[in-house]
Amino acid sequence: MDWLNYHHLYYFWAVVRHGGLSAASSRLRLAPSTVSSQLGKLEETMGGKLFHRVGRNLEPTDLGRLVFRYADEIFSIGREMMDTVHGRTAAGSLSLRVGVLDVLPKLIASKLLEPALNLSVPVRLICLEDKEEALLAELAVHNIDVVLSDAPIRSGLNVKAYSHLLGESGSVFFAAKKFADTLSADFPQSLDGAPMLLPMELTALRRSLDQWFNILGIKPVIAGEFDDSALMKVLGQEGHGVFVSPKVIESEVLRQYQVQVVGHADAVKERFYAISIERVIKHPAVVAITDAARQKLFVENKEPSRQHIHI
Repeated sequence: MDWLNYHHLYYFWAVVRHGGLSAASSRLRLAPSTVSSQLGKLEETMGGKLFHRVGRNLEPTDLGRLVFRYADEIFSIGREMMDTVHGRTAAGSLSLRVGVLDVLPKLIASKLLEPALNLSVPVRLICLEDKEEALLAELAVHNIDVVLSDAPIRSGLNVKAYSHLLGESGSVFFAAKKFADTLSADFPQSLDGAPMLLPMELTALRRSLDQWFNILGIKPVIAGEFDDSALMKVLGQEGHGVFVSPKVIESEVLRQYQVQVVGHADAVKERFYAISIERVIKHPAVVAITDAARQKLFVENKEPSRQHIHI
């Protein structure tokens, strides 16, 4: 078994955490040359460079970011151990780094994450919101544990990862009262010529909507297209058009945005995925997310609603 010098690892962790060799040396009360020498020995142990120079700064390499993640957990557990031994309350004993696709509705993300925060073990949640490519790049170098997405990982991306289906939901059309009162009676034909606030093209929900409109011969007036689903809902609340949201968060949308239901469409489905580098998920907080989604969240929303339109 390879032996690891934890002093060397701690010096490396301090350099990354404090933003550079000089700052870390000052905190450690050691000469920069001493810390630099120890970093060199750690690189020999790891078999590769942990830093590369960018201008006057040191930035961790891919290997350095991976080592830092483990070091951060090692020293976090060490602090927790000392807190427990000395009778202090330990906190943050389990970290969960989640990437959330920027097009994923925030209410959905919140519902998916809730079971992880309700574990008996305290969880420190770190969320990063970004585009698919950026999040998968972070996943590939172990900077995040899981990506929450509205689509499986696309073929052709140079990332070895696995898509775990969490569930699916039909869609609900919402609008402010002035639209809902007139559009609900003849839904979905009433959407023909109606102002619509839509997700951006190429998103999973937009593709499903466009197909549904085309099959029914409906041509709404596109009043806006959005990356940010929360902004889309706010503008819908203010009466600028009809918007769509998954049925699984219907009650939350009604309560939070004070809008009305125009109609339901089971055929306009949105699916949700957890993407991980593991074929079998092992992180306890991610397991809590996947289990709750499959066994409760999406199961509870399979009962038919009053105004469903099937195709």
